[in-house]
Amino acid sequence: MAIWGKILGGAAGLLVGGPLGALVGGLAGHAVDKYRETASGDEEIGQHQVKQVAFTIAVIALGAKMAKADGVVTREEIDVFKRVFRIPPNEEKNVGRVFNMARQDTAGYEEYAAQVARMFHDTPKLMEDLLHGLFAIAMADGVLHPDEDIYLQNVAAIFGFNEAAYARIRSYHAKDGEGDPYQILGVSADISDAELKKVYRQLIRENHPDKVIADGLPQEFVDVANAKLAKINAAYDQIEKIRGL
Repeated sequence: MAIWGKILGGAAGLLVGGPLGALVGGLAGHAVDKYRETASGDEEIGQHQVKQVAFTIAVIALGAKMAKADGVVTREEIDVFKRVFRIPPNEEKNVGRVFNMARQDTAGYEEYAAQVARMFHDTPKLMEDLLHGLFAIAMADGVLHPDEDIYLQNVAAIFGFNEAAYARIRSYHAKDGEGDPYQILGVSADISDAELKKVYRQLIRENHPDKVIADGLPQEFVDVANAKLAKINAAYDQIEKIRGL
């Protein structure tokens, strides 16, 4: 991520505060003077950038604990983490220090998730995208282990997603051809054709990459949005064939 080099170090901890800030507050690293300068000139933009910092730290912390949920952190999970969140080679050491601190065990992940929920309560889609990133790590070995499933369910609940919403998010990560297309779209099988098309168009608008960027996510989460769009389109195409539309 382009933002990685700007968040690590004591200044990031002071900006973000809470358990996420404490995780990086004691680390030596890059300062965030640009954030301070921006915040002093424009409070709204400053807060926007602070949220980006918090989100990215949460990605490291929850991603590390996600990888540990099944009892062992595998090379595949670390590789997926680097790929999904695009860690540049010159930042791997800094990010690795935070990742290694967070992955010691799964204890404490609830506090990280709760801070994310407080900061992004008005943008649930952003928290959903974070869950999709965590699912990618969980599925790195091709299997969603029971302990990983429990971890993700708990994080989703803290984020405010009910069981039905979690099942929908989870369905995105089923192997090709195994997911319920209606569940992926978040609709029932008896929905009318007209209402189905309306929901489909709404999902396309909500998950467009430009919307992701406007919501304050780092550029790299466009990949998550594109993966979701592919699943949405595939599910809709499958339903069209079933209904003969």
